[in-house]
Parts: sequence; C-alpha cells; structure tokens
Amino acid sequence: MKAHIPAILLVLACSISGAARAQSGDNDGCTNATLFGDYAFRVDGQLLPPGAPPIARQGVAMTHFDGAGGLTQVDFVMSNGAPLAGPADPTTGFHISEQGSYKVNPDCTGSAEIHFPAPPGVASGAEIDLMFVLGDHGRIIHTVVSRVLQPGSTTPVPASIHSDGVQMGFPRS
Repeated sequence: MKAHIPAILLVLACSISGAARAQSGDNDGCTNATLFGDYAFRVDGQLLPPGAPPIARQGVAMTHFDGAGGLTQVDFVMSNGAPLAGPADPTTGFHISEQGSYKVNPDCTGSAEIHFPAPPGVASGAEIDLMFVLGDHGRIIHTVVSRVLQPGSTTPVPASIHSDGVQMGFPRS
C-alpha cells in the first residue's frame, strides 16, 4: 500500500492544480453590479506588527456597494478589547466617513480598497485592501485583508484578518 501513496499524491496534486487553472478562466457572469446594496459584516483577526505583540481586532461593519465600483462604510471595531478611535456618529457610536472602491471579476472573485478618515494631527488615515469571493449570486461575501496601512504610514503592517458579510434586505430560506 505504501508504494501507491506517492502515485495518489501525484494524482491529487494534478487534480488540484487543474481545478485552480479551470477557476481562473471561469466566467460566472459576475460584474461590479453583482455586488450591490448594504451588506452586514462580522470582522475578526489580528494585526501582526514586527517586534511587537499581536493586536486583536473584532468588529462589525455595514458596507454599501453602489454596483459601479464604489463603496461607503460604517463600522465598530474593538482593538485588544477597547473601542478603536476614530470619527463616530454621536447617536450610534459607529465610525463614519469610510469610503473606497471595489472590482468584481467575471469568476466572482474581487478586490476592494477602503480609506478611513485621518485622525487629528495625522496626514493620512488608515487604508485596508481586501481580496474577496462572492457566493449565493452576490448575496454573500467572504473577505481576507491583503494589506493594512496604519494612519500616517506608508509601510504595510502584516495582518491576519477576515470578514464575512451578507446582503441586507433579502429573505432567507
């Protein structure tokens, strides 16, 4: 049986790489218009600054995708157990004035960039880049953070953060 293990692994490796090649050329008909409306997100993960302890991040967000590549967002994020600072709505406590852009590929993968307002005394706000996959005809979005710039910085901080969102306003069965 042990003699067959390398052959099985070779067949498995070939089938996995073939599936990856097939997906990259796949056209499921997704466009920027597939991602449209308000999506509720749960965010979880951590920043991994070099030479420093990890910084836990948990939060929720409401993101509006305009169907044409633009987005706006409000969020509430905890950082190591304390609310993250930033301009907030006085009634809800959610951070405001977050905006960005996104691109949906024909295979229902995509990318997004979110810009956050600059804190007082800092030249630029944070920026987060995301890679995502759409599911359920665009009603579900799974994201992973691919790059984080802290406010005022041009050097990315390593991160391990993901989020899952669901489109609002559609009945679920």
